Amino acid sequence: MNRIYGQAVSQREAEQHKWWKEAIVYQIYPRSFKDNDGDGIGDLKGIISKLDYIKSLGVTVIWLNPIYRSPNDDNGYDVSDYRDIMKEFGTMADFDALLKGLHERGIKLVMDLVVNHSSDEHPWFQQSRSSRNSPYRNYYHWWDAERGKPPYRYSLFDVNHDGWRYDSLTNAYYLHYFSRKQPDLNWENPQVRSAVYDIMRFWADKGIDGFRLDAFQFVAKDTTWPVWPAGWEKHFMQYYAMGPHLHDYLKEMNSQVLSRYDVMSVAEGAGNSFADAHALVDADRKELNMAYAFDAVDIPRPGGYSLLTLKGVFTRWDSAFRDKGWLAIFLANHDQARLVSRFGNDSPEFRVVSSKMLSTFVLTMRGTPFYYNGDELGMTNPGFRQISDYRDVAVLNEYKHRQQTGGDLNAYLEEMSFGARDNGRTPMQWDATPNAGFSTGTPWIGVNPNHTTINVAAQERDSSSCLNYFRRLVRVRKNNPVLVYGAYKLLDRDNRQVYAFTRTFGDRIVWVLLNFSALPATTAVRVPGGAVLLIGNYARVSGATLRPYEARVYETQMPR
Repeated sequence: MNRIYGQAVSQREAEQHKWWKEAIVYQIYPRSFKDNDGDGIGDLKGIISKLDYIKSLGVTVIWLNPIYRSPNDDNGYDVSDYRDIMKEFGTMADFDALLKGLHERGIKLVMDLVVNHSSDEHPWFQQSRSSRNSPYRNYYHWWDAERGKPPYRYSLFDVNHDGWRYDSLTNAYYLHYFSRKQPDLNWENPQVRSAVYDIMRFWADKGIDGFRLDAFQFVAKDTTWPVWPAGWEKHFMQYYAMGPHLHDYLKEMNSQVLSRYDVMSVAEGAGNSFADAHALVDADRKELNMAYAFDAVDIPRPGGYSLLTLKGVFTRWDSAFRDKGWLAIFLANHDQARLVSRFGNDSPEFRVVSSKMLSTFVLTMRGTPFYYNGDELGMTNPGFRQISDYRDVAVLNEYKHRQQTGGDLNAYLEEMSFGARDNGRTPMQWDATPNAGFSTGTPWIGVNPNHTTINVAAQERDSSSCLNYFRRLVRVRKNNPVLVYGAYKLLDRDNRQVYAFTRTFGDRIVWVLLNFSALPATTAVRVPGGAVLLIGNYARVSGATLRPYEARVYETQMPR
């Protein structure tokens, strides 16, 4: 008889057992987590000083945003040296100490691998732009100016939205899907691929436990550079994602690196279809472990969103991956505004219960949960109102673009106050002291004024806090294999307030009832008598009606 967590399971269920499926991932944005040296920028020693806090959360994996050497045009996603540490973050010795400290506490480390592009200050690009005859010329995508203007390509971060940048040194244009300081690498060149695999082996040999491949669905380009139909950039993912030979590159990466280490591999993005996503992560294809799809985080709008849409997205993805492949489950990360401000209700009345409800959702769904630092506190958007509040190159350049094209700047700032990436990048709120205990210096970005009431120190003392509820949730997930491997079934599909579902594994069923609204709600779901309440976000369960943003998780046993 096969067993997982001591529970009898089928041979097929036993074969699906993997450590990265059981992981609970906690994402740390190092620039904003904890500053050790008082320069206003979070660093590795700051993270080390909080390892016991991280351990207390119960999480099992840390995903660390880029810490490589970088001029910081895009906060570390523009890498100038993949084998060194950004000066503001510390040294390689600091990294080694961090890795050792995590492993001593039973926590694994996954790092961002940023290889769709490099920094324009990387030696490869400096050599590439120095001469058309440089051996590094083909490390990037160049278009010689005598051929005329290259076919239009959209740039996500460029002031003019133009993905080609003219460089007078060799009278040519280079391609950049992101900022001008992030030239795209040419993955058709086997030397580029070999160099990337060497970088991966460098970090894997150090003992890290996995890679999150940033923007990797964009690496493969059609280098015949066809002219696309007018307006294509409004649907640029259909043109940019999953280009020619992408799967060949991933199979090669798996053969050269991933299959030789016990590492977790996650691709940012999952293509344009379920077929795309399956092609990335089906185990028999020998590419990656799991897909990181963005459909759900694109749903919220300042005026609200439809719960039916959210249910539809998660249910369709789960159905597509019911038998093969694996998903990451998340509602927030460093590229999104705060979880409770987008999907819940950050008003004083409902912030705590809605934050707890959303945490319950993430940690009871099927898939590996990814949870962003600070969301365990119910941190909110900071309420930025002026362009000077922002540091994100994407926001700053889009603001300039709208200035130049006569756009509505006030409307744009209102939009960004809800959804900008910097909303999720304000300093971690450790205590009520100036700068939230993040730094003794001036923080690189503004601290949320509500840190005086929303902070770790205050929540440690409060048994009913978001923080302590999150810890209990983590224990519930870790102690119940049904929440890892259990089949998912949506219930009460058309209910506009309540998201209800079951998870079934072996002889156990978990019932999850979540009120996503600020009003009391009822559901057609009837949990069987004798069910055990595993966790709830109100002090007591009271009747069948769910109170605003109430979450209840029950367990029952299959009838014999």
